Amino acid sequence: MNVLFLTLAYPEGNDRNIYSDLMQEFNERNDQVFVVCQRERRYNKPTEYKEENGIKVLRVRTGNLTKTNVFEKGISTLLIENQFLRAIKIYMTDIHFDLVIYSTPPITFEKVVRYIKKRDDCKTYLLLKDIFPQNAVDMGMIKKNSLIWRYFRAKEKHLYKVSDHIGCMSRANVEYVLKHNPEIDKSKVEECPNSIRPSTINFYETSRAKIRKKYGIPKDSKAFIYGGNLGRPQGMGFLLEVLDFMKSRNDIFFLIVGSGTEYDRINNHIRREGHTNVKLIKYLPKDEYDRVLGSCDVGLIFLDSRFTIPNFPSRLIAYMESALPIAAATDVNTDVKDVLCEAQCGLWAESGDVINFVKVIDTLASEKNLRIKMGDNGRCFLEKHYTVSRGYEIITTHLKNGLETINNVRG
Repeated sequence: MNVLFLTLAYPEGNDRNIYSDLMQEFNERNDQVFVVCQRERRYNKPTEYKEENGIKVLRVRTGNLTKTNVFEKGISTLLIENQFLRAIKIYMTDIHFDLVIYSTPPITFEKVVRYIKKRDDCKTYLLLKDIFPQNAVDMGMIKKNSLIWRYFRAKEKHLYKVSDHIGCMSRANVEYVLKHNPEIDKSKVEECPNSIRPSTINFYETSRAKIRKKYGIPKDSKAFIYGGNLGRPQGMGFLLEVLDFMKSRNDIFFLIVGSGTEYDRINNHIRREGHTNVKLIKYLPKDEYDRVLGSCDVGLIFLDSRFTIPNFPSRLIAYMESALPIAAATDVNTDVKDVLCEAQCGLWAESGDVINFVKVIDTLASEKNLRIKMGDNGRCFLEKHYTVSRGYEIITTHLKNGLETINNVRG
């Protein structure tokens, strides 16, 4: 079948993420895959349509949607719907799609999805990764019942309505969506978790030592790594509290890899306070980042304590892939803590509770056998629940009868 995927997070080059892995799975199952994603203004490149690793990718020039201020992000989000629609009409006007998959953020794909659905009479599947505008309300960025809130809430409801199926990252997300949108048919909302194609773990002590030396990780310290977006939703203020509390510890080293709106704040704080057991890196290629993960001891997850929506960060499966035990400090509404308990792959404390989170860090730093066991448990849990092959089956189960018809017609 012909599959169209709309997203804001499709990597270029040799980098990979949950979306590129999923689309490669579709491609290897003999589907024709087409991706439409943004190419932000900061890169100063035009709209481009070409084949990448067997997948046709349309990169549409847009405003800056990531790593920018709230005002520019808001304007770019409002414009992207028409920009995507215009590009599809130019470059993909003769392609009949059987399935449209799209991820949030943003929620402003509704017009694009509705156009393709009406034009091609195809099925639509929403990968719900972000519950907006409520997450912005939680962060104090917009006010509930304000004009802008009502606009985006209407867009959110329209997106749910046009979607034949809604795949949520976890059970808590399913329950949240149904509770706050009672008009949605329960049968079309399901769990479709973040998924990847797990790479083989093949890392030796000599390689580990070399990587640790390269990035200044002391030989005898336990390395705790945070990798991902450095923004307000990730609870970076609490991260700084933890770093300050453990400033004098030479047996523990913190490696922070990522970028975002809070990067400068973190960088300035580390320099101003004279932290010697912390290293901040703005960017690493995916292959190099994976090697760094394999050289660390524990993966860190942070989420802002104010969240009322059950976020489920994708860095969880990156840590599981590298068989790293996990130390998480989140709000009480996410079910990340429940997954850590079920998989027995990490420890949790509530975001804002420095004392208990430091106990989590101390436990994982001091008990090597526990780290190894939890890391192995996480890897096994990943291979059972979070693979793209399982994600593919979840999405296409609803289409099997239609797929058989399509295959018969196409011979």
